[in-house]
Amino acid sequence: MLRLDGKVAVVTGAGRGLGRAMALALAEAGADLALAARTATDLAQTARLVESRGRRALAIPTDVVDETQVEELATAVHESFGRVDVLVNNAGVALVKPLLDLELADWRRIVDTNLTGTFLCCRAFGAQMIARRAGRVINLASIAGFGGEANLTAYCASKGGVVQLTRALALEWARHGITVNAIAPGYFDTALSRPGLDRPEIAERILKSIPLRRVGQPEELGPLVAYLASDASAFMTGEVVVIDGGQHAR
Repeated sequence: MLRLDGKVAVVTGAGRGLGRAMALALAEAGADLALAARTATDLAQTARLVESRGRRALAIPTDVVDETQVEELATAVHESFGRVDVLVNNAGVALVKPLLDLELADWRRIVDTNLTGTFLCCRAFGAQMIARRAGRVINLASIAGFGGEANLTAYCASKGGVVQLTRALALEWARHGITVNAIAPGYFDTALSRPGLDRPEIAERILKSIPLRRVGQPEELGPLVAYLASDASAFMTGEVVVIDGGQHAR
């Protein structure tokens, strides 16, 4: 039930970090991959890694805040694979800045990428899933979607929106045989968190807040996303799974 042979998965933000790790985990479980991100060179590297695992890879540079590009992505996936079984909405950005210094353009970039991009991809690929009456949608939320954090107001707001989008859409699409769940990571060793982790005073504060006293490694997310993409999770929808070394348990 944990195998994904014959399945097609779409991963946004697949060029590096958590997106690349999840794409590789899905490939190792047997899925073919459509990979989307803004940077073509990063995508090409992920595609090579997927192919080295014996799976097909289609790399399509895409900015998920652009409605036209998202629709073109969905069309390209349908033309190349004829189906989509799994959608992983991972594309995201963050910005550490006090609210009074936050420009409207900053707010819009974060909310549009993290929340509106998730909506656009759900809408574009959901139509194909509804037609087949089957599918798995996996959204990347964050523990920041449950609790606030100073100087991350836009990011927290956007990820809180992803949590509620996940729950609402799970109810809306259940009758179509589609499950919608989310993963809420804590601190992982990625390019998104590295600026903070590279500063000793910030890293010390972060590690003290995590009971396991370490940050996660991207590959540790792989088994969870493979489970949510597989038939093993068929009776699970509307859930947000936290993976954070115990930080949210405090």
